[in-house]
Order: sequence, then C-alpha cells, then structure tokens
Amino acid sequence: MNNRKRHMAPPVPYDRWLIATVLTLIAFGLLMVASASIVVSDKYFNQPFYYLLRQMFGVFLGVFAGGILVQFKISFWEKAGGVLLVGAMLLLALVLIPGIGHTVNGSTRWIGYSVFRIQVSEIAKLCVIIYIAGYLFRQNKEIADSLSGFLKPLGLLGVISILLLKEPDFGAAVVIIATSFGMMFLAGMRLQHFLVLLLCSVIVLSLVAVSETYRLQRLTSFMNPWANPFDSGYQLTQSLIAFGRGGWFGLGLGNSIQKLFYLPESYTDFIFAVIAEEFGLVGTILVISLFTFLVVRTFMIGRKAQLLKKPFAGFLAYGFGFWLAIQFAVSVGVNSGLLPTKGLTLPLVSYGGSSMLINCIVIAFILRIDYENRMKVLGLRYD
Repeated sequence: MNNRKRHMAPPVPYDRWLIATVLTLIAFGLLMVASASIVVSDKYFNQPFYYLLRQMFGVFLGVFAGGILVQFKISFWEKAGGVLLVGAMLLLALVLIPGIGHTVNGSTRWIGYSVFRIQVSEIAKLCVIIYIAGYLFRQNKEIADSLSGFLKPLGLLGVISILLLKEPDFGAAVVIIATSFGMMFLAGMRLQHFLVLLLCSVIVLSLVAVSETYRLQRLTSFMNPWANPFDSGYQLTQSLIAFGRGGWFGLGLGNSIQKLFYLPESYTDFIFAVIAEEFGLVGTILVISLFTFLVVRTFMIGRKAQLLKKPFAGFLAYGFGFWLAIQFAVSVGVNSGLLPTKGLTLPLVSYGGSSMLINCIVIAFILRIDYENRMKVLGLRYD
C-alpha cells in the first residue's frame, strides 16, 4: 500500500535541497550582517539594526523579483540576450555621467536613489552571462571549429571591461571575463585556443592591475601585510587576526572583537573573517560546504539540460555556476590572505542590496532551468 502511494505521489517540480541550501545561506547571512554591523550601525545611525533592515529589504526585493522572473520560459531570455547586453552597456556608460552616478569610497558604481540605488556592475554580470549563453548556443559549431568563434564576443567583453575599469571596478571585470571564458571552454573551445586566450587575458589584466598605484599596493601588500600593518596591509592584518582569534569553534555569535571598528567593511567584503572569528574553523567549513553544494548542484542542472537537448539552458546554468564559484572563491581568498584585497561580496551572505537582488534572480533562473528539465523528463508541458 505504501509503495502504491509513493508511486502515485505527484512529481516534485523543484530541487528541495537547492532551495534549502539557498534559504540557509540567506538566513545565515542576515544573522551575520546583524552581528557584524550592529555596533557600526548604532554609532552612525542610532539604530543597531539599520543595515539588517536594509538587507532584509534587499531580500524581499530579490524574492519578489525572482518570483516574477521564474515564471518566464528560459527560451525567452535567449531571444532577449542582445537587448539586455545593450541595456547593460548603456547603464555602465550612464553611471559615469556626473550627477547621475553615485560615488562611494572613490568608486562610481551606483545609480538610483536611497534604498532603490543599485550597483550597475551586478546587472552587467547577469546580462553578459545571458548574452554569452545565447551566443554559445547559436555559434556552437564555429566555436568548436575555429578561432574566430570566440574572438567575436571578446570585443564586447573588452568594451564592458573598459567601462567597468572607468568606475573603477576591477573585480567585476575579472569576474565577467573569467566566467565568460569558463562558459566558452565548456562549450567546446579547443584547448590550444583556450590556453592562448587565457595567457593573453592574464597578461592584459596584470598590466591593468599594476597601472594604478592603489591596485599595485594591494598586490604587494597581500604578500606581506605585516610589513605595513597600519597602512596598505591594515585590512588584511585585521582579517587574519579575526581568523586567528576564531580557532576551532569560534568566540560565539556576537563576540567578535574585530568588528568593533578594527576590521573595515566587516559586514560587506570581510564578513567571512567575522564568520571565522565567531564560528571558527568549523563554521567556515560549513559555509564552504554549503557553497560547494550550491555550485555543484548548479553545474549538475546545467549538465542535465544539455543531455536533454537544451543547450542554451545548459550554458546559462554553467555561467551562473562559474559566477557563484568565482565570486565565492575570491571573497574567501581575499579574507584569508590568499588573494589581493578586492571588493567582492560573499554571494547571498554579505551586506549589499544590489548583490542580494541579483543573486536571488540568479537562483530563480537556476530553479527555472531545473523545473523545465524535470518537466521534459516527465514529458509534460511547462508554461
């Protein structure tokens, strides 16, 4: 009887484990934003939960937007890729116009007003991935057979990178280029072509990195931050102190010392250091495990789409998987001193309304791809 009921149970149209992982990361992120920002928030705004409330608003907008966009078929986005790319490039140009773009800490990356201010580079990442997935779908044979197949989109990536560097936002440019290269490699690019392109890109990005004094200082200080712990190495030394204080099991939620005006950007770029201090090695391993599961699951969904003869959906899932993996790896690497200091948030965890909004939209896309995969396996229509 139980077997019969199990056999008659309706199919699950979504990945429960994926949703559980995302909700866990968002909930934990809200907890850590509250913990890492409570003192700073109270001092500057006389409201201990100022940043938490703004982050919750970002989550609300993200879930709302994701709930709408998950209703669209994935094929719709393949047709809209070109329009989205042009729109992203216009926004990147618009944010550089004085009086329109908002400058914070020397970088002009935001457009809009008050809580509705959004970081344009986050929109650009999403639009570029959608466009590249569509290009790989349409030009897959040319990419696999000739060098020209992957040289064509490089011009567009170059323009977008230049606009990002004007803000400046070197981190976003690296994420977009690395994600695009990963997608092209999985699309069947010849290994020799990929290696040549990768080498050229590394050389160009290295030259860009050393072309500005502040970027060169970041590159040199991360190798030995203790040589100048109160200037160029200050952020990293404070982050490493947080890791050291955390030990195996951490000091406990809310007991971080580094967040008390010692560690800059403790609730944004360096939130992983606060996690390490309050939850120790065990806590950081759990967070890394959750992200690893999320990324692996995303790639599995992309692979399933390709096996079901849905190449655009597969490339799109691969792009999102690369994006999440790269940004997570860079964030953890920066916090732990393995990479030069770079302003990239920890997806779904760090404070940032724009990042949270776009991350929720990305998850909605992944869930839609998974939903269409499941419906096709069952031979059912999806609307």
